[in-house]
Amino acid sequence: MQETEKNDFPKRTRSVTLLRHWKIGLLAVCLLAGVYIFWTKFGGAQSRAPVQGPISGAQSVPVVTVTAKTGSIPVYLTGLGSVTPLNTVTVRTQINGQLMSVRYQEGQIVKTGDLLAEIDPRPLQAQLTEFEGQLARDQALLENARLDLQRFQTLWAQDSIAKQQLDTQESLVRQLEGTVKNDQGLIQGVKVQLIYTRITAPVGGRVGLRLVDPGNFVQTTDTTGLVVITQLQPITVVFTIPEDNIPALLDKLKRGVRLPVEAYDRALQRRLATGYLLTVDNQIDVTTGTVRLKALFPNDDNALFPNQFVNARLLVETQHEATLIPTPAIQRNAQGAFVYLVNLDQTVAMHRISVGTTDGDMTAVEGLQAGDVIAADNFDRLRDGVKIAARDPSANANGGAGL
Repeated sequence: MQETEKNDFPKRTRSVTLLRHWKIGLLAVCLLAGVYIFWTKFGGAQSRAPVQGPISGAQSVPVVTVTAKTGSIPVYLTGLGSVTPLNTVTVRTQINGQLMSVRYQEGQIVKTGDLLAEIDPRPLQAQLTEFEGQLARDQALLENARLDLQRFQTLWAQDSIAKQQLDTQESLVRQLEGTVKNDQGLIQGVKVQLIYTRITAPVGGRVGLRLVDPGNFVQTTDTTGLVVITQLQPITVVFTIPEDNIPALLDKLKRGVRLPVEAYDRALQRRLATGYLLTVDNQIDVTTGTVRLKALFPNDDNALFPNQFVNARLLVETQHEATLIPTPAIQRNAQGAFVYLVNLDQTVAMHRISVGTTDGDMTAVEGLQAGDVIAADNFDRLRDGVKIAARDPSANANGGAGL
């Protein structure tokens, strides 16, 4: 019996040791669980506390607001056009001969009458001398024939010669008078040709690139010419507008109203020149439904260049007492144009409008009144009933409308 108890003692000792270790492990698990629960409820809540405050305020969308106002807005008709010179002249020779000299620089601005080139005048000068000699001879013959006619008239009055001889002398005088006139015409023709040896500018403008070099033999049959002169001041722009605008336009022209026209570059960003409407074409292009207009520009600074493509803006009228809002504030969907109208409780509501004339960043609309406040940015976060927080418009300078 005692030996059995001795044998069981080590087993009981091991069981007690295991039980003690299990209790220690259980206590450790409970302690860790308590720490986790405490951290979840208190420590985690504290770390999230700064985030929970803005969450309630995030429902207010920061928005830049603008106020509709009453003002005047110009009504423009815009059309694509090209710069067309009033005069473009291809200078050609009017006589045959050797080109002796060129008196202009390529691209030079010339005036009417400026010397451009010279053709060898010596053959024509020799011909002029010949014709002057013929004239002197024929004038002497005519003078002698007139003297003989006077003698024959005296003799016939004395009944000393036959009437036929007198008539023959009168005919000879008339023939020689014709010969003298022919000689005078030949001389005048040569003198004109001598003038053509000095080629001058028929119009003022800019000369183009040289087409013929000195030393070449030029002829009247040459098709290329010697040089091209294009008038730059004044200059015109030919552009098109839709045919629906013709009646109102013609009405103003009949009343003598001078309509201003502005020429802009392709991107409609930079104004090149300012002029006025000159005339309207006499027919409509049936393929495009447009009519051509011509505007005149002084072009004192040579900002307009021949054949340059420009955008022409024709000022038709000015609308007064119009309701104006910034163009970027206008939104569109399948139902049409609308704005986000700001209510007194600082919520927004979609408000339908009718869009009228647009000039740059301002647009005339119907459906709003002066003083109405509308949203001007953050449209992707706006819906009916969304509460907003108005902010300084200068905040858009760095962020843009979508922030």
